[in-house]
Amino acid sequence: MPGAIAYALLAVPLAFLVITKRFFSHSPIVIAIQVAGLLVIVWARITFGTRSLHVGSDATAGGLVTTGPYRFVRHPIYAGAMLLLVGTLVAHHDVYAVVAVACVAAGLVVRLIAEERAVVRTYPEYAEYAKRTKRLVPWVL
Repeated sequence: MPGAIAYALLAVPLAFLVITKRFFSHSPIVIAIQVAGLLVIVWARITFGTRSLHVGSDATAGGLVTTGPYRFVRHPIYAGAMLLLVGTLVAHHDVYAVVAVACVAAGLVVRLIAEERAVVRTYPEYAEYAKRTKRLVPWVL
């Protein structure tokens, strides 16, 4: 259930950012940041496959994935999404963008925590993987 609530917390402010034209920018720096985030998301999605495309934060069958970008961070899709959001804040730092990005980030964190709880129950080896792999930023966080 927390995963579904977090999904709504992600979707609504993200839609707001897109509709109000606060998500994208014409700045080459922002575009580079957001393209990097998108590339991380695509790389992770290809590595993980389609089995995780669901609203809930349930662990899926098929084994623990520790290859591709998952070698560097446990949540590369969320890391890529955070890069997209950083780009949004660099381009549009008004109060509406800040609040919307904060809501999306909060939703990502709630989903991340819910997913980790589900994955550790399904895959006991996740605990060891978590000890050696950072959550979002390689070698840092």
